Amino acid sequence: MTTKLATGGGRFRRRRNLLVVVAIFVAAAIAAGGYGLWYILIGPTGPAAVSEAAPVIPAGVSVSAPATLDGSWQVNQSLGSITDFSSSWVGYRVQEQLAGVGGHTAVGRTPKVTGSLTLGGSTLSAVSITADLTVLASDDPQRDDQLRRQAIKTDSFPTATFTLNGPINLGALPADGKTVAVSATGSLTIRGTSKSVQVSLRAQRQGGIIAVAGSLPIVFADYGFSGPSSFAVVSVNDHGLMELHLLFTHVS
Repeated sequence: MTTKLATGGGRFRRRRNLLVVVAIFVAAAIAAGGYGLWYILIGPTGPAAVSEAAPVIPAGVSVSAPATLDGSWQVNQSLGSITDFSSSWVGYRVQEQLAGVGGHTAVGRTPKVTGSLTLGGSTLSAVSITADLTVLASDDPQRDDQLRRQAIKTDSFPTATFTLNGPINLGALPADGKTVAVSATGSLTIRGTSKSVQVSLRAQRQGGIIAVAGSLPIVFADYGFSGPSSFAVVSVNDHGLMELHLLFTHVS
């Protein structure tokens, strides 16, 4: 009889301890406002920084080269997929500190990008890009919702734009499939504020597709805002990266 009681008491203590562990886990997740649960379960699995990779030509996608490379090339939204980031997109990357979690890199991207570049001989004479920020998506909808009302306030400032300031002489057109480095100076407009910036890019042409990728450091105060805040976010860096990956196809 004594043995049975002792065994039963042991089982009760184990169940009680298990319940305590579960309660602590749930409390940590709630304290982090949902971010904690995501982080503890699967960890920071956001996409790699674009600066660590060459432009991506979507696998299995082929577009015939035009008779001449001269003329207008437009951002193509139908090539690739945003699920593996092989499509055209513009986004951000910023470091944040989450309650009950610690450091985390927030990454958000929008596939709604329009724009064009004009090529004549070996000279890139014009570039104009517009990104729809209202559909920026990260690993957590709560963060995305905060950006609509705080920080860049996409509800009030729905787009970001970049316009090339002057022509870029490439010297010679790169061979098909070869990646080249290009520096572009232009005007970047975020939240209604325009700044002159220099963007380091890598470009590659494969048949009738020109892929361009790059990133640019952004200091939020330069554009009149700071990072979003909530009970789940302890702090957000005052700077981050704007990233882009664009696929152009020839139109004229």
